[in-house]
Amino acid sequence: MVYADAGYQGIEKRDEMKGRGIGFCVAMRPGKRRVLPDTPEGRLDDLVETAKAHIRAKVEHPFRVIKRQFGFQQTRLRGMVKNRCKVNVLAALSNLFMARGRLLCSTLSEV
Repeated sequence: MVYADAGYQGIEKRDEMKGRGIGFCVAMRPGKRRVLPDTPEGRLDDLVETAKAHIRAKVEHPFRVIKRQFGFQQTRLRGMVKNRCKVNVLAALSNLFMARGRLLCSTLSEV
């Protein structure tokens, strides 16, 4: 399953995506979501969109850490190998940054 924001509307219709067996959960456009009717079906659609947003938020959070905490918003072309290495290191640091609370609690309880 691929969860995407509203900018990816119609991705399942593209030629390169056909026949791959990928399921897409693309968010509804904000304007369409705002005018959902106040009926049981409309409320159910809104709950489905909320669930999609919660899943996407978990995926997007590491990218926010890389961009905001570590300042990796733009990159210079230093070579694909060097850029890939830097992104891999930043991804590992992002995982440590997000787990810092649990890591500190576990080390303090051992002492």
